Amino acid sequence: MGGVQAQSWPAKPITLVVPFSPGGTTDVLARALADRLQGPLGQPVVVENKPGAGATLGAAAVARAPADGYTLLMGAVHHTIATSVYKKLSYSFERDLAPITTVALVPNVWVINAATPAQDVKSMVELIRRTQPAMTYGSNGVGTLQHLIGTQLSEQFGVSLTHVPYKGSGPLTTDLIGGQVHMSFDTITPVLPHIKAGKLRALAVTSAKRSSALPEVPTLDEAAVKGFDMGTWFGVLAPAATPKEVLSRLHREMVAIIRSPEFGQRMRDIGAEPIGDTSEEMAQRIAADTARYAQLVKKARVTLD
Repeated sequence: MGGVQAQSWPAKPITLVVPFSPGGTTDVLARALADRLQGPLGQPVVVENKPGAGATLGAAAVARAPADGYTLLMGAVHHTIATSVYKKLSYSFERDLAPITTVALVPNVWVINAATPAQDVKSMVELIRRTQPAMTYGSNGVGTLQHLIGTQLSEQFGVSLTHVPYKGSGPLTTDLIGGQVHMSFDTITPVLPHIKAGKLRALAVTSAKRSSALPEVPTLDEAAVKGFDMGTWFGVLAPAATPKEVLSRLHREMVAIIRSPEFGQRMRDIGAEPIGDTSEEMAQRIAADTARYAQLVKKARVTLD
């Protein structure tokens, strides 16, 4: 697309791809942003869910899409982990996608069904040790941060846990409430209403500091594991060859929304911290996490063809 075409962008609806099923944090953030973005852009912004393979199917679709600004990805930290987990990805998250801005940071939380007798991390670890066969934990797919948190805690506590991958937080949370899986390490957003309703119990958040949405819940650092700090970021990316004028316009409009009081309150209501950084800062975040999680993935021996 040439300069004249870039100046007339957008001339048709824009698709924001969510690489998970509806109902999870990625989906909630994408829809909150899309609803507000179509006003300043003057075109509909349609959220399209493309779940599967630990969020890599949706990312691959956007990486292969025309670089014209009409197909975007709501990416997340999971994609930096998948780079090391999946040996044969059809795309490079760092080379084939251009960061626009980080939308929000959301702590993960260790959560169990409220009927489980454990009341805190210590008693839960004791229960895991006593239970045979191994207790189960759900995640949003192989190679996601939830999966990696589970492997790290299994090693930290010297216990066995069975991993059950899902295509998103919606079906995972339903099964957790129904007792089909014992626990999850999901982001706060999809489980917060059920924690408040007493259907789920939060044992600890996995970030370095407590969540303002769950101020009474300790961090894992406080509860048992010194130095533990894993949280999930979410941000928007476009195919790498998208014109700079289009990327700049998207960045400007998105950051204005993310930093608005209305959007900030919406984020706080779901346990998220709005960011709205530069594309360069997001690229640095991606590079740092890709290197960091490559080491953890190697240590955990979590790889797939």
